[in-house]
Amino acid sequence: MKKTIIIAFALVLGFSTYGQVRRDRMGNPVTPSEPSEKEIAKRKQMIEERRKEYIANFLTTLEADEFQKEIIKQSLDSFYEAKIGILKTRYEHSIDRKDAIKKLVDTHFVELEELISENDMIKIKDLATGKFDESEVKKKNKKKKKRKKKNKDKG
Repeated sequence: MKKTIIIAFALVLGFSTYGQVRRDRMGNPVTPSEPSEKEIAKRKQMIEERRKEYIANFLTTLEADEFQKEIIKQSLDSFYEAKIGILKTRYEHSIDRKDAIKKLVDTHFVELEELISENDMIKIKDLATGKFDESEVKKKNKKKKKRKKKNKDKG
């Protein structure tokens, strides 16, 4: 009888203690805190590196020459900067923000239409609207690296 009361008491105490601690999805305790300046700067740098990698992966899919690719890269950089500016701007309605982004997509790449092929322009429009699938490009690049390594090992 004493053992069951002690076990029941321990369980109640354990569950009440466990219930008072906030935990994330993985079961780790969560301590709310504001990010430091260093963490914010590190996050911004990671985002910038990821954006450059994303654009570089996209440029490998185009049929343009190196000069055209450099112009496209600069245009895409300025497009993303303008898009971030729109997303940071406060609008009364979400429809206004969507309209501003749609207008940006429609007007930003007008200069490129004269420089590049129609097929590349379609790819750029797809990228701007979010239809570009980077995973396929990464798979192709991985296969190319494997082939090069395999050929290097044989030769």
